[in-house]
Formats: sequence, structure tokens, C-alpha cells
Amino acid sequence: MAVLTLLPLSIAELEQEKLLPSDINELIIQGSYPQIYSEKVSFERLYANYIQLYVERDVRQIKNIENIELFQKFIRLCAGRIGQIVNYASLANDCGINQVTAKTWIALLEASYIVFQIQPYFNNYGKRLIKSPKLYFVDTGIACSLLKIRTPDELADHYLRSGLMESFIIGDFLKQQYNNEQRPSLYFWRDLTGNEIDCIIDTARAPIPVEIKAGTTLTSDFFKTLQEWNTKNNTGGASYLVYNGTNDKQWNGTQAVTWQSAGTLIKKVIF
Repeated sequence: MAVLTLLPLSIAELEQEKLLPSDINELIIQGSYPQIYSEKVSFERLYANYIQLYVERDVRQIKNIENIELFQKFIRLCAGRIGQIVNYASLANDCGINQVTAKTWIALLEASYIVFQIQPYFNNYGKRLIKSPKLYFVDTGIACSLLKIRTPDELADHYLRSGLMESFIIGDFLKQQYNNEQRPSLYFWRDLTGNEIDCIIDTARAPIPVEIKAGTTLTSDFFKTLQEWNTKNNTGGASYLVYNGTNDKQWNGTQAVTWQSAGTLIKKVIF
């Protein structure tokens, strides 16, 4: 007996079939659902219909939600908080519901693979369970549809571009782990002074910090929090920075990799 979690197509799968766009903004918008690539359907129409059918059919099979319009508003509010720490009080107030309902609806979106959350990294495993997580969408195409982002140019100028890039790359790490029959082991790190690492891949040897940047040119500022992590934790493990450039490079002990190369990063750090 086995359980297989099949998420939308990964970077490596699209690249293998020569379907990977050269522009990550294009990929973030159109998402990774197979039908877009196998049948050349309009991603705008696909996601609009998907969201409507998901809410009207799938959600009601899991939980009887009386006010469907309010639930749709809640999903849009979640899209507007992509890449941010979950604030149930803020979500509840903006949607006009209570915090208990907000938590229930987040759990419902997570159970049906619309969103996923990653917990903060602590050496103490108990602490990981009680601190607030960060919120991401399993497929950024759905998030962009909810945010009414339709073109790469609109995404390039959007205030949530960094959050969408994070969601896309961390979501691909999640796909890689599932595709390699691993349990998800992705976290984020933030210290008391506000330094933050976008993703920590927790391996048996050492936690691997990964920063994600939407920029195309490497600058020293990109590596500051990685240096802070290495100074405070001194784990001796590798560190990575994923960026929107064209070449993999070494930078003061950190491996800077393109978003395409990030499609096989889990194998590199675990195997």
C-alpha cells in the first residue's frame, strides 16, 4: 500500500519535456497544471473555472460552507498575503468572520491542495508547532488569477512579485520532495532582529538555508541574511541563493543558482 501526492508539474518535469518557458514570470502566471501544457488551454479560463468549480463542488463535499461568496473573498485575501506570516486576526477582520472560522478555512484550503504552509525553523521541534507559519499557494497560476495578474509585465511591476516567486520556488521544493517519496521538511527562519531566510531545507546532516530573489543580477545585499545565518548557527552545511539570472555562481561560500537549476536542488542537498 502506498500514498502518492501528485502536485502540478515541477520545473524538472517541464524541462524534461521541453515545455519550460524561458521567462519565470510567464511560468508563475500560467502555473503548472498539466492541462495547460497537454491541451494548450487558456490558463486564464482554466483557473477562473477551476476556482469556481472548486468552491461550488469540492469544498462543499468536504465542509458545508453556507456563504460561498464570503469563502471566495477569503481565498482572494489569502492570495494577497502570499509569502507572509499568517495573521488569523487580520484575515478574519478583513473577511468579516471570526478567527476560528479563518483557521478552519485555511485548513480546508490546505487539505484540498490550494495552499500550503511552512513553519518557522527551531532546533526545538516543539517550538515549530506553536509559532505562526507562512502561507503559500501550491500553484502560483491560481494565485495570479485571484490577484488578476494576467501578463508577465503586470507581474514584473506587482507588489507581490517577490512573494509569488518565493511561493513558486518553495512550491517546487515541495514537489521535489513528494516526487522523491520524502516527507516535506521545509521551514523558514527569522531572528529577533528581523533577519529572515526564505526557506530552510531540514536534512539529516544539517539544515540548508535557501534565499530566493526575483532579481536578475547578484549583489552583496542578497547574501546578508545567509551570512547572518551562517554566523549564528555554524552548522557547516551548504547555503544557496536562487535568483532570476542565467548562470550558477559561487559567492563567498554560497552557491547562487538560477531558478531552472533550483528544479533539482532537493536531490543535491539530500542525496
